[in-house]
Amino acid sequence: MAEIPERRYPALGIDYPAATFHSTPSSFLVEEVLPFTADGEGDHAWLWVEKTQRNTEEVARLLARFTGVPARDVGYAGLKDYHATTRQAFTLPVAGRPEPDWSTLDFAGVRILEVSRHRRKLRRGVHRGNRFAIHLQSTADSSHWESALAILARQGFPNYFGVQRFGRDNLSAAGKMLAGPRRGRIPHHLRALFWSTARAALFNLVLAERVRQENWNCILPGEIVQLAGTHSQFLANAEELAELQARADTWDLHPTGPLSGKGDSQSKGRVGELEAAVLAAWPGTEGSPGNGVAWADSLAAQGLDAARRALRCRPEDLQVHFPQVGEVLLKFFLSQGSYATVLLEAIRVQTEK
Repeated sequence: MAEIPERRYPALGIDYPAATFHSTPSSFLVEEVLPFTADGEGDHAWLWVEKTQRNTEEVARLLARFTGVPARDVGYAGLKDYHATTRQAFTLPVAGRPEPDWSTLDFAGVRILEVSRHRRKLRRGVHRGNRFAIHLQSTADSSHWESALAILARQGFPNYFGVQRFGRDNLSAAGKMLAGPRRGRIPHHLRALFWSTARAALFNLVLAERVRQENWNCILPGEIVQLAGTHSQFLANAEELAELQARADTWDLHPTGPLSGKGDSQSKGRVGELEAAVLAAWPGTEGSPGNGVAWADSLAAQGLDAARRALRCRPEDLQVHFPQVGEVLLKFFLSQGSYATVLLEAIRVQTEK
């Protein structure tokens, strides 16, 4: 199998604080942030759940089994890490049936913290993002950390899809699926997983090249630009590049990379040529349709709509604490779809297996 595309990172301009991270439930805490709270009434139970070493989809199936509802009726906003302690909301339809005795729920690694009611099922992607608290091992002094994090807060980091998106061999499986017929024996949830894996790989390829060229935070000719607040997108006008760059410098908008599929969401000019060249140069995986261009064509042929993703992300409310000698606690908020593990890579934290 071909290697997962390399993630390149820009220099911070200072010596990196030496640090290691060992992912355990006690060292990696995640809390989902939604733009609303439970309605307090309605036909759905709203559960605030803490899970430990459980996948979100697995917890949804356990809740469905406990209540006797179909798993597809369980709502949640986003997938959360397995190797972590995470807190997130779930909804389940309870109208027309006795209210479950939630105190009797007994699944290892699952704890219900609050129960309320809501009028509708939670939908994927409605959350604003996640708050993280991550414990690292480091002997670097506070000045090293404060300098590095000040730069990180100012310039952000490349918004790669993290290694979690690729699994053990999802990329190889995605390539083989794209080389086959549009429909087959692959269950829909796996097909969707492999589509997202393929698109993530192509996006990461483009972003890594833009980091190499040192223009990952620049608005280039032919750029599809994304507004920071609304995520609306538009094609950069060549006559307005200076103005757009000034807005990018204040984090009002972002350059973007491709999430391959069908439709008119393609960059033009210099950016279009760069993206095409990057995809053409990637050979793909064994048994796949071919190079990255063939992967993009296959994704379009299988009916996925093209989209764009911001090339960069900036942590909000970034804090550093020193609970004891040799330990560093990082706290921050990341918007939906961005990876805390990528932030750690950006500041050269070494992950222990």
